[in-house]
Amino acid sequence: MAKQIQAIRGMNDILPTQSPLWQKLEAVLRDTVAAYGYSEIRTPIVESTDLFKRSIGEVTDIVEKEMYTFADRNGDLLTLRPEGTASTVRAGNEHGLLYNQEQRLWYMGPMFRHERPQKGRYRQFNQFGVEVYGIASADIDAEVLMMSHRLWQKLGIGEHVKLELNTLGDAQERAAYRDALVAFLEQHKERLDEDSQRRMYSNPLRVLDSKNPDVQALLGDAPALMDYLGEETRGHFAHLCELLEAVGIQYEINPRLVRGLDYYNRTVFEWVTDSLGAQGTVLAGGRYDGLVGQLGGKDTPAVGFAMGLERIVLMLETLELTDDVPGTVDVYVTAMGDDCRVAAIKVAQQLREVDGLRVMSHCGGGNFKKQMKRADKSGAKLAIVIGETELANGQVALKYLREEKEQELVAQDSLAAYVAELI
Repeated sequence: MAKQIQAIRGMNDILPTQSPLWQKLEAVLRDTVAAYGYSEIRTPIVESTDLFKRSIGEVTDIVEKEMYTFADRNGDLLTLRPEGTASTVRAGNEHGLLYNQEQRLWYMGPMFRHERPQKGRYRQFNQFGVEVYGIASADIDAEVLMMSHRLWQKLGIGEHVKLELNTLGDAQERAAYRDALVAFLEQHKERLDEDSQRRMYSNPLRVLDSKNPDVQALLGDAPALMDYLGEETRGHFAHLCELLEAVGIQYEINPRLVRGLDYYNRTVFEWVTDSLGAQGTVLAGGRYDGLVGQLGGKDTPAVGFAMGLERIVLMLETLELTDDVPGTVDVYVTAMGDDCRVAAIKVAQQLREVDGLRVMSHCGGGNFKKQMKRADKSGAKLAIVIGETELANGQVALKYLREEKEQELVAQDSLAAYVAELI
């Protein structure tokens, strides 16, 4: 017997029993962004490696350790996309969508990072993201946060997430702060772990995000970024906080929040939860006003967020918020005897004319007990049974599979309308 081939580690299948929950989540995401007037963009899975080096930053974990990069037959370096923002900017620049225009966009699809697989985090993962271009004011920062807040309410997890905010200032402000932070870190170099020592000169703000408790304790005495921000940056952040308070969205200012990608400036945010054990991020984003110009376009203000869908699915399962996930079938149609099979197929086709009704026909024969077992396993609410007596009288027997109700006889010519009212 040939050896069975299995999925690549960290690249998981979504099985038929799991896909209804995914479909529900995806539907909520689509409905929510539609309510805010956002349009979908779809970009290739494979991009030029240079796109991600120039946008994400060469001294980041993603570029240094996690990207799936390979040379194609022409010798060009290509990368499976590790995130969606760089691809969206590339597409916007290439097709003239961004300069002197406002764009509200969203995307959803697979991303790839070679990191250690763990529950809710995989090497191929699905990401949903929102991108807004051409608006510099804080009200659009507030809008994307309001949208994310609305998502949590619609999914029923609003009480299990909290919003953390920070501002990173503009490039000049960060440069001044960077010098002060490096000077501080140099004085305490012996207390830094190897990773922080490596980042101290190449990307010192990432030291603030260190997971090492000893480094975090040291940073309590480090210079504060807020002290290096100018009046305009402070005003932008204050206005954002004012708008969030006006709509009742609670937040916490986290001065250590810097995000892991080089392109962020001013507003950065994360929605975090402790419902999955240790506190983890379920949605993150911020402002990246310099990225469009960095990738060859004209300077364009931008803000957005991204979320990994695997982690949201895991939250919904952990919190047992899956009871209202619809099954794959509403009605299961059976036939008792060879003479009834043609009638059963015709009835099933007529029922499928009802908009949105999901109907499965029994195939492969079998006795009544076997067919009812299949009907129950399908998850259907109703079973339609056609035997010789029902066939002779132009009727069907309607059995309730999920309710304690008596079986009914319904005329075939009125069945579709009757079932449409029940489902």
